[in-house]
Amino acid sequence: MTRFLFFLTIFLKTMISNAQPPGPSPLQWKSLPPLPDAVGFAGSYAGVSNNALIVAGGANFPGNAGPWGTAPKTWYDDIFVLENPSGSWKKVGKLPHAMGYGVSLTTPQGIFCLGGADGTRHYNQAFYLNWKDGRISTTNLPALPLPLAYASGALLGDKAYIAGGTSAPSDTNALNRFWEFDLLKKQWNELPPVPGNGRMLAVAGAQDGRFFLFSGVELHHNAATGTTQRTYLKECLAYNPVSKTWKRIADLPNAVAAAPSPAYAAGQSHLLVVGGDDGTNAQRVMELREKHPGFRNEIMAYHSITDTWAPLGTFTGGQAAVTAPLVNWEGRLVIPSGEIQPGIRTPRVVTGTPVVNTGTFNGIDWGVVSVYFLLVLGISIYVSRKMGASTDDFFLGGQNIPWWAAGLSIFGSKLSALTFIAIPAKTYATDWVYIFANAMIVVVAPIVIWFFLPYFRKLKITSVYEYLAFRFNKTVKLVGSFTFVVFQVGRLGIVIYLPALVLSTVTGMNLMLCIILTSLITTAYTISGGIEAVVWTEVMQVGVLLGGAFVSLFFIANASGGFDSLFRQAGDAGKFHMVNNGWAITEPVLWVVLVGNFLTQIVTYTSDQVVVQRYLTTPTEAEARRSIWTNAFLVIPATLIFFLVGTALWVYFKQAPQLLNPMARTDDIFPWFISTQLPAGLRGLVIAGLFAATMSTISSSMNSIATVVTTDFFQHFVPKSTDLQRFRFARYTTLALGAAGIGIAIWLVFMENNSIWDQYLKLIGIFGGCLAGMFVAGIFFPSINSTGILVGFFISAVLLYFVQAHGWLHFFLYPGVGIFGCVIFGWLVSKLLPVTQRA
Repeated sequence: MTRFLFFLTIFLKTMISNAQPPGPSPLQWKSLPPLPDAVGFAGSYAGVSNNALIVAGGANFPGNAGPWGTAPKTWYDDIFVLENPSGSWKKVGKLPHAMGYGVSLTTPQGIFCLGGADGTRHYNQAFYLNWKDGRISTTNLPALPLPLAYASGALLGDKAYIAGGTSAPSDTNALNRFWEFDLLKKQWNELPPVPGNGRMLAVAGAQDGRFFLFSGVELHHNAATGTTQRTYLKECLAYNPVSKTWKRIADLPNAVAAAPSPAYAAGQSHLLVVGGDDGTNAQRVMELREKHPGFRNEIMAYHSITDTWAPLGTFTGGQAAVTAPLVNWEGRLVIPSGEIQPGIRTPRVVTGTPVVNTGTFNGIDWGVVSVYFLLVLGISIYVSRKMGASTDDFFLGGQNIPWWAAGLSIFGSKLSALTFIAIPAKTYATDWVYIFANAMIVVVAPIVIWFFLPYFRKLKITSVYEYLAFRFNKTVKLVGSFTFVVFQVGRLGIVIYLPALVLSTVTGMNLMLCIILTSLITTAYTISGGIEAVVWTEVMQVGVLLGGAFVSLFFIANASGGFDSLFRQAGDAGKFHMVNNGWAITEPVLWVVLVGNFLTQIVTYTSDQVVVQRYLTTPTEAEARRSIWTNAFLVIPATLIFFLVGTALWVYFKQAPQLLNPMARTDDIFPWFISTQLPAGLRGLVIAGLFAATMSTISSSMNSIATVVTTDFFQHFVPKSTDLQRFRFARYTTLALGAAGIGIAIWLVFMENNSIWDQYLKLIGIFGGCLAGMFVAGIFFPSINSTGILVGFFISAVLLYFVQAHGWLHFFLYPGVGIFGCVIFGWLVSKLLPVTQRA
């Protein structure tokens, strides 16, 4: 083993040089119609109202003569609207005053405008601008406690945060005061001040639940000369609204004062800053005049997870402007007008459209993936040739599955592609607080083996919900079976669609083709070989999946300086933090993680047909026990591997933040690394692992649903059916499930908003803990009867719905509400309404 790891390390070190260089700029720039003013404006207010772009106010030097000319600086109150990118600007109204250099933010209620200046005074007024039915309207809001201009602001949820600025034209020091405006309550609150001496012309931003303040300018009064001097700042800060604290974050390499603000929130963890003034020629403005080279054209990206800055190409839309607002217009970044040299404005309006970057996937990678598909095909053909035309073979593999294969299959059925992606993403973004979640299976395994397994084996059931008919009655069984089927059918579309979305991005394969290909192949081998084909392909898939993760971990570690360096850097940053102390019920403190996941594992290993069916396929109860222990002990090293992959990714991208995809979701970090940094061949192996995880989940769900539908419904309503008829029905059901899964996945592709489907799954998922409560009640509480358990089931479901809707508990504890609610209410109702109960 040591020799193998040595040669693997040497091999991976030779491959690191094949990593992909950083991609092109994440934004594609083009011009929109220019503002209807030959000079343009600096310090305008701007935002979006009813899908129309609004620009208002600002200031310029007539004729673009600059501050060295004879014409004084002029302030404006005009409001312009552009209803679509290919349309024309229209002048539609006036601001309350001719003014500029305030804060403007797009909100659901309208364009929130605050403060500003007109050369003789600063303003404290706040108002909404709204465009509706061809008219502009102004709605006054509570004024800020003091006048303010040159401040910075950003929107975070339903609150606007405003920082810094100055309160009068004569100020010789910038402010460090910080305010929050509640858009719903229409109320101002002053918050802890910005650390430092105060700043103006900073760049604000909101991302990852925090407010950010980048760069800016400090003001200092020079008593000897009677002048006010500027210091251009590289310091950056983050404010956490939950803890109400500021934190110093990574400094910028250069100041970016007065860059368009707020910064563009890209993806789920990046903020992009376009241009800015680094102060290089700040003292030579009157000397250089028109020969001033302008401001920075570089795009800088801040990554909130690794706390790093990285250059992301240059602004290619001409000379980058400062003292301009930045607006998000239907996903596009818009910078209207602004100042391109000191005192020199531009009427140009530029827009940056996010570029979707994809990784590299070549012929060698497809060759590796093809070998995987050939292995799946080979296993399917081999198993189908020896399978009999009986439900016992189709559902239970004739109970001839070896214990170790059944154990690997249990493990593979629960390790979905979403887990393959989500666990590394979680530890990459946070820490190891969830490490004990999967470990609770080791505690649950003996409970399942001693109390549940003997009943399931003794009753010779095929569907786990048949137990409910023996213990209570057929109505209880049908409720349990229906709950399982409805949830699994809905989930089937999700487990096809989301991994296909990732695979499509990584491989470049058409999304529809990816959905159809993985679903058809999986449906084919599930139909042809039944549970035995599913089990043996899962055995192979577990090897591919873990092998891909293992190789990725070694590659990342070696590219990051080795395991010693990885552990040192991650440890210093607190990435291995495992325990949150306390007794809170809404946070992932230690007791919540342990108790919640103990109950979650009870749900999975006692009432989920996907899992229980696996340990019913072994020849004996003793082998079933071994299969459960095999899965339990396999979970521990697998969890460590995936947690380490996520932590290693954090170290890797901390060292090379320019390699990140700024437009991506956090959950895409592992697929992004695979597609851009792994060399050919290894890339194919890991993607084969992702295909394996996807297909394992699909096949497990389809076979288990077919088992429950055939056993608990078809056989119930057609009691005189023959075994051959049930076998054929199960196959047709599997085919129908494959078609339904494809249909739901394709439907999700065309849905602009998946939240309805998310809410559906969340609602149906409420019943999971309640379903487990039926089994717990049946095993441990003989006095609970059929009437009591049905009432307890539905009452606990309603209770859990309200708990979930109001956020009263951490989601880890939801199964506890379902289980204990079902048992407690079931017991009470059984006492009130006793019925004759079977033993």
